Amino acid sequence: MKKITFLFLTFLILISCNEVDSSKNTKKETKKTLNTFAIVIHGGAGGIRRKYINEEQQKAYTAKLQEALDAGYAVLEKNGNSLDAVQAAINVMENSPLFNAGKGAVYNSEGNQEMDASIMDGKTLNAGAVAGVNHIKNPILAARVVMDSSKHVLLSGKGAEILAKKYGIEMVDSSYFFTQKRLNQLRKIQGTEKTQLDHTAFLIKNELIDDHKYGTVGAVAIDKNGNIAAGTSTGGVTNKKYGRIGDSPIIGAGTYANNLTCGISCTGTGEYFMRTVAAHEVSNLIRYKGLSPDKALHEVIFNQIGKLGGKGGMILIDKNADIFWDFNSNGMFRGYKKSNGESKVLMFRTNK
Repeated sequence: MKKITFLFLTFLILISCNEVDSSKNTKKETKKTLNTFAIVIHGGAGGIRRKYINEEQQKAYTAKLQEALDAGYAVLEKNGNSLDAVQAAINVMENSPLFNAGKGAVYNSEGNQEMDASIMDGKTLNAGAVAGVNHIKNPILAARVVMDSSKHVLLSGKGAEILAKKYGIEMVDSSYFFTQKRLNQLRKIQGTEKTQLDHTAFLIKNELIDDHKYGTVGAVAIDKNGNIAAGTSTGGVTNKKYGRIGDSPIIGAGTYANNLTCGISCTGTGEYFMRTVAAHEVSNLIRYKGLSPDKALHEVIFNQIGKLGGKGGMILIDKNADIFWDFNSNGMFRGYKKSNGESKVLMFRTNK
């Protein structure tokens, strides 16, 4: 009888130990705590160097990036969801001529703007995107309508604009998107087979000419409930062929979000990001190979995209609300804001 009692007590102790260990493991896996939230944005990557951007221009970019961060952060702080936060941040950048999206979109070979955008919900894997639109003031809003109000993921051109108009998205005349700087960029190479991305900058008569900016804007956010969202918007590349679509509206290439891993928005030479399915590849390396987010980003940007000849960068928030970014260009407009009060806006490589 004593032996049976001893064995029974030993069994209870073992169960108790296992429960303690299990509790520790669960706690370790769930690093994100309640009310933790964050947002990270980018405004394009490319030849962004101090010698090409004067103090006044740096202040202008910094102020607009901070405004975008603040807009997205305000949504999260008020218990809003990550999709709304991403949308709010991108709206600010789409409304600014500083960035190649919305108001600042570059011209295609025909002298028109054709804009692309996408947004994705990491909780449901639902997504929406538009491509080749030229009368929608804020393409990211149209992408959200596609996601929320249709059975489709990607609509292009006239179809996307009909749906956007139906749901009250603001439409504008194409003249709204006119900026002299963008037109000058087109005129330099129009009629050739050359295309130009948007921030490899140089000075002509003291005017900043930013011909090669991998000019996309994007945002990734995680809300208080741990839901991740990502979005991207772009005007593409100067002198692109009529109807050309890059990676920005392609889910898995330029935008991806999954609560199991992370959310990502990309900027760069879109054809290379599509060929490597870049954003999804980063998520897969984290999920199936166990790579840390920083190593996964480096692998895709430098060892996959870079080896093919592509340039650009990515921003990322993982399921623990940690923020990462990487790029193989000279610089990338970027910034983040966290619920712990930490906030930062950067343009250049920190060691240059």
